[in-house]
Amino acid sequence: MSSSNREIVVSFFDKVWGAGEEAAIDRLMAPTAKIHGLPSPDGGSIVGPAAFKPFVRQFRQAFPDLKIRAFHIVCEGNLVVYHCNVTGTHQGPDLGVPASGSRIEIEGVVIGAIEGGQIQEGWNCFDFMTLYQQVGMLPLLSGH
Repeated sequence: MSSSNREIVVSFFDKVWGAGEEAAIDRLMAPTAKIHGLPSPDGGSIVGPAAFKPFVRQFRQAFPDLKIRAFHIVCEGNLVVYHCNVTGTHQGPDLGVPASGSRIEIEGVVIGAIEGGQIQEGWNCFDFMTLYQQVGMLPLLSGH
């Protein structure tokens, strides 16, 4: 069970984030999936593929050369932990600020709960503060 769960999460990152295949969202994410820890219009969880697609579009348009590389993938039961590195160049205005041309590099961890061959719930912990600093949305902290 864990190896197929692993394949679902790896495929999600490869197809959705790496290749920009929106159809993979419908295939790999349950209709009622709850995704936590990502910026959303109302500040809450993103629920379902239709609500997740605009986030993916916005992020991929801001960083069209987006690359995600897995450091660690750990599976236990129906949970898959995906620790990764995210790089790209801020080329689009889709973060609410003009394209800066800045290279970004952040790390993050996603925990996905898989049931019935689909992602049912996801918890995200990415270093968005560093990303926002790298594109000029926040000032760099001095002394660090």
